[in-house]
Amino acid sequence: MPLTTIENTPSNEESDKANDTKTKGNREMNELVIAGVSIKTGEIKKIELPMPPLYTDTHMSIPVYVHRGKKPGPCLFVSAAIHGDELNGIEIVSRLISSKSIKSLRGTLIAVPMVNVYGVLNQSRYLPDRRDLNRSFPGSKKGSLAGRIANIFLTEIVSKCDYGIDLHTGAIHRSNLPQIRADLDDPITLELAKAFGLPVLLNSDIREGSLRQASADFGTKVLLYEAGQALRYDEFSIQVGVKGIINVMRQIGMLNKRKTKGHSIEPFIARQSGWVRASESGFVNHLAKLGDHVAKGAPLAYINDPYGLTLATIYSPSEGIVIGKQNIPLAQEGEAMYHIAYFKAPDSVAEHVEFLQDNLMLDENNLDLD
Repeated sequence: MPLTTIENTPSNEESDKANDTKTKGNREMNELVIAGVSIKTGEIKKIELPMPPLYTDTHMSIPVYVHRGKKPGPCLFVSAAIHGDELNGIEIVSRLISSKSIKSLRGTLIAVPMVNVYGVLNQSRYLPDRRDLNRSFPGSKKGSLAGRIANIFLTEIVSKCDYGIDLHTGAIHRSNLPQIRADLDDPITLELAKAFGLPVLLNSDIREGSLRQASADFGTKVLLYEAGQALRYDEFSIQVGVKGIINVMRQIGMLNKRKTKGHSIEPFIARQSGWVRASESGFVNHLAKLGDHVAKGAPLAYINDPYGLTLATIYSPSEGIVIGKQNIPLAQEGEAMYHIAYFKAPDSVAEHVEFLQDNLMLDENNLDLD
């Protein structure tokens, strides 16, 4: 069943917003204009979305790829590198737009491989004004540099879309297990998240100034995909990301559905997560890995002094799944080491991570994921 047919009993205001959202794609079938460029049905265009220049008078732009199907359907944006050091998403977008799977597209795909182009140039999470772009929405035309870019992206891209998938990684020296973060209390967003096909879904509150918050104000349903680490390509995370986006496109009617290959993955929904921090400074021997199911009180790591004497053992405060971890064997007291999602019944999560790997193996000879 297409997501737009999910029944609900919203208020009049919510109903008006929902109706506006449902008709975005249909309006776009008549005309879609981005940065003054008109894209007609059946066209594919690469657009440069102008940004403020550098102080060297070097002109800057956000690269935008637009693929409009010949038949009507939803409009989906896929964005990467809102944090400029999170590079996995750039490769995910590259593989997505070259995939044979999207050739028979209904509706519109707007793919933005780099939102924070400044950050990618500097290999930095932040913009030149040291602001976090994902805390600067909705921004304004006359605000800070971050605010202006946020306003451009929101006005030119997000406001024209029914759905969005924002691609992220862990921070420097930290890796994330492939996971979806979203407002899972919203039934449509929950269906999108399940369709992505991951073992772990994390119900995540919308943060002030985030892209997800600003998108929600437009009625645009957004998933946040977290996987891998900053400044690195992670092949598993990339393959999972491409396949997950295509799964969502099939779910919302942009692509034809197909029979599922391999093991079905029933996701576990976490309502709470937390970081376990170092109790001492020292050298770390990690015991737990990403995707591990850990019991309450299970040892996660040892912290030693330079002579090998154990200063502290880090224990799991509760039963859950390791969805993020520090990579380097160094820890400062108070530093975040393990991110654990807490579940009521997590025993099969590690098994489903293996299913996910097996399913990708089935696609090894079919890289276009047809």
